[in-house]
Amino acid sequence: MISPVPLLTSFSANPADAHLLFDRLVAAYSEPHRFYHTLEHIHDMLAVAAKLTAAAADPGAIELAIWFHDAVYDPKAKDNEDRSAELAIEWLRPLRIPEEILRHVAAMIRATAHTSADVFDADTSVLLDADLAILSADESRYARYAADIRREYAWVEESAYRAGRAKVLQGFLARPRIYRTERMHTIAENAARRNLGVELEQLQS
Repeated sequence: MISPVPLLTSFSANPADAHLLFDRLVAAYSEPHRFYHTLEHIHDMLAVAAKLTAAAADPGAIELAIWFHDAVYDPKAKDNEDRSAELAIEWLRPLRIPEEILRHVAAMIRATAHTSADVFDADTSVLLDADLAILSADESRYARYAADIRREYAWVEESAYRAGRAKVLQGFLARPRIYRTERMHTIAENAARRNLGVELEQLQS
């Protein structure tokens, strides 16, 4: 399993403390109510971000943001990103991560709420594209993703879920572009729009 420990120790973090933080993150992403927002999602994001390194200013900060962006995940809450950002600062500050990087990481995590189509800095653009890379997956992987999201919202009545999910998908489709980096826009935009369109049609049928 990919681990943030080497990155953390590069900031002079005590190896034992770095391993303990990793264990806490693994526990967070292994909560029983998670079906999509799991360690698999983190692994996939890290792989995408690695391919977008040329577009990044601080790959290390992006890696930290990936690890923490869904550290707090309650499907019934609306402040998961804020709480995840706060948790990142709380857990990383004792490991001697510089304050400037902590602020950058927290800001990137908050952006993963995906509520804005505004222009972001290079690192945030990479993070957001990695987070949304699943939208361009092949048909079977996308179907599993959509089903896993539904499982995380199993407490929502079917018609309400369909309406809410459709609104989210329509929001992405209405944007001039889903992906912010040129690489992802070029290789993934069309596939993402196709997948979103198919799911939207299914939700509205």
